[in-house]
Amino acid sequence: MNHLAFVLSSYGVSLVVLLGLVAWLLIDQRAQRTELQRLEAQGIRRRSQKAQKP
Repeated sequence: MNHLAFVLSSYGVSLVVLLGLVAWLLIDQRAQRTELQRLEAQGIRRRSQKAQKP
């Protein structure tokens, strides 16, 4: 394997790993938003959200 092939394959592997991480983050973000919407629909609120006074 010559130097150019090694460098290009290294960049290729790095690109695949980075794209996999970005895809995983986007999929997880969607799952977290869905779960948060489900919990809020049940009446469960975030701890950071202050209680509303009547």
